[in-house]
Amino acid sequence: MEKERLNKYLASCGVCSRREADRLVEEGRVTVNGERAVTGMQVCDEDQIFVNGKEIQGKNKKVVLAYYKPVGVVCTEKDRFADKKITDVVKFPVRVTYAGRLDKDSEGLLLLSNDGALIDAMMRGSAGHEKEYVVKVNKEITEEFVQKMEAGVYLTELAVKTKPCKIEKIGKFTFKIILTQGVNRQIKRMTREMGYHVVAIKRIRVMNVTLSGLMPGQYRQLSGAELQTLYNSCFGDKNEKNTKYGARGK
Repeated sequence: MEKERLNKYLASCGVCSRREADRLVEEGRVTVNGERAVTGMQVCDEDQIFVNGKEIQGKNKKVVLAYYKPVGVVCTEKDRFADKKITDVVKFPVRVTYAGRLDKDSEGLLLLSNDGALIDAMMRGSAGHEKEYVVKVNKEITEEFVQKMEAGVYLTELAVKTKPCKIEKIGKFTFKIILTQGVNRQIKRMTREMGYHVVAIKRIRVMNVTLSGLMPGQYRQLSGAELQTLYNSCFGDKNEKNTKYGARGK
C-alpha cells in the first residue's frame, strides 16, 4: 500500500491542517503503531495512528453520514443548472455518495457513504427497508384518506399499485407515513391519486437512523451500535466482525 508523509495523511483524514499536524507530532501527541511519531515519517491506512489518544479513521475505511438535507439542495453530483448540489454543501474528507434521493423541495434525512455495497443494500427495494416521512397536504385528512393510503394506491401514471404502508394522522393537514418500497416520488403520486397536493415532505428516519440532534444542513458520522445495527439490517449479524468501527471492505 502506498505511503505518504504523516502530516499529509492526517490532513487528508480531516484531522487538521498539515502545519497543525507537524505541531502535534512535535508535542508528542501522535503515535504510530504504538510508537511516538516523528516529523516526516511515512504512513498508510494499515498503520494504527492515534492523535491525543484517539484512533484516526483511515482514508479508505468505510464511513456513513446522516445528513439533514435542507429544502433547495439537489441530490446530484453533476448538474451545472443546480444552485446547490450535495457535493457543494457536504464537505467531508472522504468522498461519499447518497443512498436514496430527496426532491429539491423536500427536506430531511439522507444517508451518505463511501461503501458501495451498503448503498446498494439500502436501496434494494425487495429488502423492505423502512423510510419514515412527515407529510403536509393542502386539505384536511380524512379517515378514508388514511385507510386507502394504507391499503396501497394504484398509480395511474406508472400502472402500478403501491405496497401497503403505515399511516398516522398527526394534525389536521399532516400525517406520518412509513414506506418499504422505492417508487420514484411515491408520496406525491399517492396523494395526487387521492385528490390531494403535497405542501411539504420531511424524511425523519431511514431504517434505524433518525434526524435526532441534527439541524438543516448539519451532518454527523454514524458509529458504534447505531452503525452496527444499520450494517446488520442490510447484511445480517454475520457481518458484525467485518463492519465493526466502519471497517467493512477495507
